[in-house]
Amino acid sequence: MRIKATQLRKGMIVEYNNDLYQLTEVLHITPGNWRAMIQTKMKNIRSGTNAEKRFRSDDIIVKASLETREMEYLYQDGELYTYMDVETYDQVSLHADLVGDAPLYILANTKVLINFYQGKPLSLDLPGSVELKVIETDPALKTATVTSSYKPAVLETGLKVQVPPFISEGEIIRVDTTEGTYLERAK
Repeated sequence: MRIKATQLRKGMIVEYNNDLYQLTEVLHITPGNWRAMIQTKMKNIRSGTNAEKRFRSDDIIVKASLETREMEYLYQDGELYTYMDVETYDQVSLHADLVGDAPLYILANTKVLINFYQGKPLSLDLPGSVELKVIETDPALKTATVTSSYKPAVLETGLKVQVPPFISEGEIIRVDTTEGTYLERAK
C-alpha cells in the first residue's frame, strides 16, 4: 500500500531500499517558511540496524502488506515463545528477539496479534492494556490517597511498575502495554 509520508506513524512497517523497516520514531517538522518534513528513526527488521531518514511531506512510502492473525500464547521453551493460531490451531515459535518485552505483559492463553510478511512471522502486537496480579509490594497504607507518591510493585509476569500506595499484594491491576505503567485497579 502506498501512503504519503504525512501518514507515517510509530510502529508502522515500511518498505525502504528493498528492505523492511519498523518506524521507531516519527516527528513532523514544519520550520517557518520551509516545506514540512517528516523525520524518522527506523530499525531494519532483518539486520536490526538503525537508520534515520527525512522525508518530504509529499513523498510516497510503501507500507508493508502484512497479514495479521490472532494467536494465543501457549508457553516458553528457552528463548522460543510458542503461539497457536486460534482458527487453524497451527503453532508458531518466535525467538525472544522478535517477541521483545511482550512476555512481561502476557500470561499463558492470552490472545495477541502476530503480523506475518510473506508467510513469516514479523512482529507481535499486544493489546492496549492487560490485567496482572501484584505479587510483591510494600503494605498498603490506610491513609493513602491517589495523589500520594507511588511505590514499586512486582507483577506475576516479573514486570516492575510503580503503583499508588493503596495497592496491596494479591490485587489485580490494569497496566498500559505501550508505556509499561499502572492505569487502574481492575474491577
